[in-house]
Amino acid sequence: MPTYIDLSHTIHDGLVTYKGLPAAIVCDYLSREASRANYEAGTEFHIGKIEMVTNTGTYVDCPFHRYADGKDLSEVMLESFADLEGIVIRVNWREGLAVTAEAFKGKDVRGRAVLVHTGWAEHWETDAYYTGHPFLTEDAAVYLRDHGAKLVGIDSYNIDDTRSKGRPVHSTLLRADIIIAEHLCNLENIPDDGFTFSAVPPKVKGAGTFPVRAFAKIK
Repeated sequence: MPTYIDLSHTIHDGLVTYKGLPAAIVCDYLSREASRANYEAGTEFHIGKIEMVTNTGTYVDCPFHRYADGKDLSEVMLESFADLEGIVIRVNWREGLAVTAEAFKGKDVRGRAVLVHTGWAEHWETDAYYTGHPFLTEDAAVYLRDHGAKLVGIDSYNIDDTRSKGRPVHSTLLRADIIIAEHLCNLENIPDDGFTFSAVPPKVKGAGTFPVRAFAKIK
């Protein structure tokens, strides 16, 4: 039997994923107690209500997030999100924040989900998570594009260096229809390869980003 490893953070009421964006609101639309008036004795239901920006929790970016003419969530095919052959690239953030093309050279990334394990997820939901985070450099994005990566993920606050206003990694990968997954976690619990990766968002028209339940299936 395959083993499944959850690689996504839990979304809960009050969660702030990206500094400056509003927290998620998770609440009742119809509580169990209130629903009892609508049904026979002993029958009750709960209907929840969630208000959040699409950059919440562990999420994927598709081309529309960066480019007005790019594919949105409803236009990207399922094979870009699901059952991708995976590979983990391990670069400890304590040894340097910038992940360059050198980290990927000699690795088979073609057609694969390339997941960058930096260890930054240990700071999740702390003030430290938002600043001084690891990131990919532009030359890394170009290398991954030119060598045929299908999806690139990272367990960090952003795949780009947020100390500047440029976003060359997003720009390079999304222009090439390469999906980005950010805020992954638990990458230390999966092997370097020998697994498939899935991170499937809902089919939303006019949105370029959305939370996912990301996971690895170890063969």
